Amino acid sequence: MYQIKTYNAIAQAGLDTFTTDYAINQSDQPDAYLIRSVDLHPETLPKSLKVIARAGAGYNNVPLDRATANGTAVFNTPGSNANAVKELIVALLVIASRNLMAAANYSAKHTEADVSQRTEHDKTKFNGTELLGKTLAVIGLGHVGSLVANAALNLGMNVIGYDPYLSADAAWNIAKPVQRAATLAAAVKNADYVTVHVPKNEDTVNLIDQDELAAMPATAQLFNYSRIGIVNNAAAVAALHAGQLAHYYTDFGEPQLADDPQVTVTPHIGGSTVEAEINGATQAAKTIMTYLETGNVHAAINLPDLNVPFNAAYRFTVIHENVPNMVSQITSKLAAANLNIATMANAAKAHTAYTIIDVDDLDHQSSQQLIDALYQIPAVARVRLLIHH
Repeated sequence: MYQIKTYNAIAQAGLDTFTTDYAINQSDQPDAYLIRSVDLHPETLPKSLKVIARAGAGYNNVPLDRATANGTAVFNTPGSNANAVKELIVALLVIASRNLMAAANYSAKHTEADVSQRTEHDKTKFNGTELLGKTLAVIGLGHVGSLVANAALNLGMNVIGYDPYLSADAAWNIAKPVQRAATLAAAVKNADYVTVHVPKNEDTVNLIDQDELAAMPATAQLFNYSRIGIVNNAAAVAALHAGQLAHYYTDFGEPQLADDPQVTVTPHIGGSTVEAEINGATQAAKTIMTYLETGNVHAAINLPDLNVPFNAAYRFTVIHENVPNMVSQITSKLAAANLNIATMANAAKAHTAYTIIDVDDLDHQSSQQLIDALYQIPAVARVRLLIHH
């Protein structure tokens, strides 16, 4: 029986995905965490914890270094809320182009008896523009960005994309009419609207800063529905007040953005739909089960991809540091235990490596002795024995 501990409110459909081999919140020594927004940085990760799956795209609430040292695989659920974010960006494009916020605020404040005549006289203040023929720059063409780009094309917009890290698989999701810019500055040069959809890492913090804002037309409107810190908010406010940017929409509030008529802040609702929460929870549950039952890894944050058909009777998985001579040390332990390897695979990601070894014959005593021997290798963080059912 595998033990799962949940944090936050996890969609019931996700919990229902687990089979009867899994118990939910019945142990203080869980095999897996299924989380959403809980900050795990202050937490002590139990040694029993083999996997953390976050039902969402971001993972800055997970202490990756400590998880890796603990031998804990970390997964997110990329794409599970992509449609939700895309629909919100489409809505905001319409809101921005038609001045709907200002128009609605005006109507809410003017309810006098002559409201019809007054609004008829004043409505020209809120004249907007159409999206048809306007230019949208999409920075980041992954799960969300590709959907936004394609939706904007369907609205009749000209779309320019910029993504230096675009994978071949992701490129298939982008419609051919999307123009590709060689640089970020080139992407935003003639944009009426700029929207950012990139992961947060050391390369993307302050991706939109003073120079990038200066490259945009003064009439451009900027959207950050990616992560806080992707846009330098101080630089954005300075650009707004200097007349170098028309409006800034973001899902991530900070004090410096408060009470600014040129800034619209939404309360981190980009991926907050019923459907997105179900998608994220279901995807996370399936990821947990695949990893715990087979040891196979696809798109983990801290482990390399390794997918080996589980055809043998037994499987050892080893998470270890990516240092020389590890494979030979591991195989020597199996040889000392007089075990014949049926299948073996190894891969590395940055400073961490992962090894899968399948064997056909094994008894309980020798298996525990082998696990103990593998843990004696200083660079080993986690050893697991899986039985093929």
